[in-house]
Amino acid sequence: MAPLDRFSDHAAQYAQFRITYPAELYSYLLDKTLGRSAAWDCGTGNGQVAADLAAHFDQVDATDISPKQLQQAAPRANVHYRISPAEQTPFADNTFDLITTAQALHWFDAAAFHREAQRVAKPGATIAEWGYGLVKTDEPLDALINRFYTDIVGPYWDKNRRHIDDGFARIPFPFAAVEHRHFEARQLWSAERFLQYLQTWSSVHLYQKQTGENPVYQIAHSLRQLWGEDKREVCFPIFLRAGGITK
Repeated sequence: MAPLDRFSDHAAQYAQFRITYPAELYSYLLDKTLGRSAAWDCGTGNGQVAADLAAHFDQVDATDISPKQLQQAAPRANVHYRISPAEQTPFADNTFDLITTAQALHWFDAAAFHREAQRVAKPGATIAEWGYGLVKTDEPLDALINRFYTDIVGPYWDKNRRHIDDGFARIPFPFAAVEHRHFEARQLWSAERFLQYLQTWSSVHLYQKQTGENPVYQIAHSLRQLWGEDKREVCFPIFLRAGGITK
């Protein structure tokens, strides 16, 4: 199965307008991870998670199938970015203390990725997979955003998106001592910042490609009116599962 790449054509926009992850999420992972020698961030995109992990590990390897995404990654002395699919990597056996993948698992052959993670992880390593669902603001805005998500661009989501909607519930996670946690990413955004975020959705780009029109324009005026001129807090619900790798 060929890997899916839905973000190379707007890599710079993706790097600029996607969310950041909360410190509480990383604290949880670090508490579960015994070693601090090496971490692998798979499907790293613009390297956001890899850069955060770099403050805690001697070496971070960060992989993605998109050269354009990796070109947007901020350089760190101890982060090595490389082009590689999730399912087959150049890493040696028993290399990593922590393996992470953020908002990317649904694009992988998950079973093959899990076999590769088992191979390259050290005994007792931690693997963590997470994603985030549809943003929450307030009731009038949420209704507009839900309509955009479901009715306007709904038919243009890849079928893989259903795994985000159900929190990876249908993707097996064959590891030990599995834990599930929920976090929130809270951001203070203007209406224009939020509209730019919508432009990064893969469904928006597929809609544009197939119709020649930008679907965000259909709700932009209404969203600006509901939002107002001030920045407002938006909340992204994050779901995470973590487990141990035994050998």
